[in-house]
Amino acid sequence: QEQLVESGGGPVQFGGSLRLSCAASGFTFSSFIVRWFRQVPGKERELVAGISAGGTNTNYADSVKGRFTISRDNAKNMAYLQMNSLEPEDTAVYYCNAYLYTTHYWGQGTQVTVAP
Repeated sequence: QEQLVESGGGPVQFGGSLRLSCAASGFTFSSFIVRWFRQVPGKERELVAGISAGGTNTNYADSVKGRFTISRDNAKNMAYLQMNSLEPEDTAVYYCNAYLYTTHYWGQGTQVTVAP
């Protein structure tokens, strides 16, 4: 069964760091583009970062450029989001997404809470 499982969220102080992990199983992870999204209650899900299937191309939302880094290890079927210089505005549930053409897989989300 296809599955994405996020981990690594939690509470952190303003200016701190967290690394989110996304573990994939049940599909050919290395063929899929991976993206991280985040969502706060009452707002639309926001694209944070994306990485190509081979890992050579990345893109970021303007709000996180220079602070967040997306990466992946296809040998381990893992993706990561390194988050530095965290701000209260980064507080959200973070979701991992893998997609290829019209096939999308989502994780269950992991909560990140940044204290001021």
